[in-house]
Amino acid sequence: MTNNQGATYNLSIMGEHLQELYELGNKLFEEGKYSEAEPVLREVLMINPRYADVQNKLGVISNLNGDLKAAAGHFEMALELNPRYTEASLNLAVTYNDLGEFKKAQEVFSVAAQIAHPDPNVIDPFIAGKLANEHFKLGNMYLEFNMTDQAIEEYRKAIGLHSKLADVHTKLGIALRSKGRMEEAIVHFVKAKLINPNFGAAWVQLGLCYYMSGLGGLAFEEWQKALEYNPHLKEAENYLKLLKKEEK
Repeated sequence: MTNNQGATYNLSIMGEHLQELYELGNKLFEEGKYSEAEPVLREVLMINPRYADVQNKLGVISNLNGDLKAAAGHFEMALELNPRYTEASLNLAVTYNDLGEFKKAQEVFSVAAQIAHPDPNVIDPFIAGKLANEHFKLGNMYLEFNMTDQAIEEYRKAIGLHSKLADVHTKLGIALRSKGRMEEAIVHFVKAKLINPNFGAAWVQLGLCYYMSGLGGLAFEEWQKALEYNPHLKEAENYLKLLKKEEK
């Protein structure tokens, strides 16, 4: 065998080994076996560092392990290799947000949205869902600190991006109710129920809204129906017991 033939043979063997590692790493990652996938994916990059999807997967693993700076580095590298890699853009934006780099996060989100849909009036559903989730989380933070007006604004932004989120409609209803805006709150609790009849919190909160409005009969009905859909929903069960005690 000549030197050239030997080199070609070795490259062929290395290529097969790389492909096997790549497939194994992806399989383990998809199965959620991140601790097993990580060393395999790192070995892939040692042989060939130009796999954008491997960089993205290692970024996800680093983020889950709490190493946000390492995660950001992997996502940045993925985007350097493939600037149109939407998933890596969104993962990087979320990681920047967790690091407190809010301006960077917004910039990355904006670029990702522009790449996915050059028409600024149309947002890719995947991106819309991610953005809606960020507004929802921010709304929850505002609500936790009794900054209700700001919470309402964030929940409305989330619904504007993705209208079929039962948990967001429910939280918006809670925030509106705390401001005394009962009719608006009821609208959102009802929407949450229609979106997902199994979302027990919507039934419970609607019942509370009726009860606080002096409509005990309607409240009783809501909590009874809540238990029909969710037999183990303790909140509904407890409220029904309290109503029965009041009647006695």
